[in-house]
Amino acid sequence: MYLDPDPERTVSESIYWRNRLADGLQENLPLVMAKAVIGLDAENEGFYTPIETAVNFGTNYRDMGWGSGLTVLAAMANVYDDLSVADRTRALYTGVRYVADDCADEPPRFSQYQFANRSLGYDRLKSWFRETCEVRDTDGAERCLLTAVENLAPPQVAGILAAAATDHLYMNTGHTLDFINKAFEMVDHLGWEHADSILAATVQQITDASRSEERSAWRQPIDVAQLCFDADDRLSELVAAGEGRTWERPAGFIETLLGDDPHAITEALTDAIRTGATHEQLAHAVTTAAARRIVQFSTSNEFSDWNTVHHTFSYANAVHGMARRTDAIEVYRGCIDAAMSVYLDRFLNTPPAPIPEPVASDRDPAEIRETLLETFDEQGEVDRATRLVNEHFDAGGDPAALKRTLGTGLLGEDANFHTLQNVEAAFAQFDRADCDGDRRVALMATARYMAAHFPTRREAEQTYTIADRLHRGESIHTSTAE
Repeated sequence: MYLDPDPERTVSESIYWRNRLADGLQENLPLVMAKAVIGLDAENEGFYTPIETAVNFGTNYRDMGWGSGLTVLAAMANVYDDLSVADRTRALYTGVRYVADDCADEPPRFSQYQFANRSLGYDRLKSWFRETCEVRDTDGAERCLLTAVENLAPPQVAGILAAAATDHLYMNTGHTLDFINKAFEMVDHLGWEHADSILAATVQQITDASRSEERSAWRQPIDVAQLCFDADDRLSELVAAGEGRTWERPAGFIETLLGDDPHAITEALTDAIRTGATHEQLAHAVTTAAARRIVQFSTSNEFSDWNTVHHTFSYANAVHGMARRTDAIEVYRGCIDAAMSVYLDRFLNTPPAPIPEPVASDRDPAEIRETLLETFDEQGEVDRATRLVNEHFDAGGDPAALKRTLGTGLLGEDANFHTLQNVEAAFAQFDRADCDGDRRVALMATARYMAAHFPTRREAEQTYTIADRLHRGESIHTSTAE
C-alpha cells in the first residue's frame, strides 16, 4: 500500500487551513493550530480569518461564555500592528491556543433569543438588563442584551453594559469590565454583525461576578466602598456643574491618587468632575496612577502580589476603553472604584521602588533594546528592565521599536494570562498618553512586570518553531544549526 504524503487539495489553501484551525481548536492541538495560523498568513488571511474562526469557536463551545482565552485573543489582535512581522503570527497563535485551552472539556453554550417586541427603547432595555443582572438572572439578561444589540446604536449598547458592570464595585476583581471592554474591541476587529454572539457571551461575567463591597478590605478599617457609593450618588449633580467647562489635570493630581487618604482621593475626583473632567480624562489619570503602582512595586512583596497591582491596572485600562466608547455617566463610577483600588494597593509600594529620572544618554537605542531582551533571560531583573526602558527614552530611541522588542520578549515566552493582558494595556496607555511622563510610565510598568515573570520554559515557542519549519518544508529531525 502506498500513501501520498502531499495529496491534491479538494479545497483552496485558505479554506483548508481554516478547517485545520477549527480542528485544532476542537481537539486542543497546539501544533495543528500553529501550522494553521502560519498557513493562513501565507495565504494573506493571517489576521481576520484566524480571529473570526477562534471567536466563533470560543463563543459557542464554552458554557460560561467569554473568558480568559477570548480576552487574550482580543489583546493579541489589539497589539498586532505594534509587533514585528515575524511576531504577528506568534501573537495570533498565542490567542487561538488560549481559546482552545479555555474551551477544553467545557460544555457548549446555548444562546438565548431576543424579545419579539422590537420597539423597546434604550431606557427600558437598560433598566431591564440591570435588574436581571442584579438578581443574577443570566438568561433574562442575555435576552435584554440581544434585543439592545438589534435595536440600539453601539454607544448605547456600551452604555448599558458599562452601567451593569459598575452597579457594584470592582466586580470579579476587575475582570468583569475588562472582559466586556475586550469583547467590544473584538467587535471592532470583526464588525458589528458579530456583536450579538460576542457581547452576549459576556453576560455571565456580570451575573456571576463577585462584588467588592462585600469584601472586608473595602469596608475595614475605612469604609471605602461607602465613599464610592456616596460619590456615585452625586454624579448627576457633578456632571451638570461641569458642563461646558474644560478640565486640565493639575500638578500633583496623580500623587493625590497615590496617597494614603481615601477621602482626599474621592474629593479630588469629584472636584475634577465638577470642573469639567471627562470620564476619558479621569480614567486615563487613574490608569496612570495604577501603572505607577507597578513601576514602584517593591520586590520585598510576595510574588503573588504582582497580580494585585496588575488587576487594578487592567481594570482602570478597561474603564478608559469604555470611556472612549460611550458617554454614559456610569463610566465615572468605574473611575472612582478604580481609584479606590489604587488606594488599597498602596502597601505594595512600601517601600516604593525608585522611578528612574530622565537623564541624557548617548547609548545606541538598538543596543539598549538588545540588552532588554537579554534581561528577560534572567530571573528577577525588574529594576534593570525599568532602567533600560527609561534609558531608551533618554537616548531618543524609537518607541515603536521598543514596543516591537517588548512584543518579541513577550511572545518568545510562555507568558501567562496576566502578562499578556499587562503588555496590551500598557501599549494602549502609551498610545493614549499626551505627555512623555505618562508614556514612560506605561512602558516601564510593563517591562518591570514582564521581567518579574520571565524567563519561562518557552514550550509554546518550541511548538511554533516546529510548525514554522514544517511549513517551510524543513526536516524537523535535522538540527537548525546544520
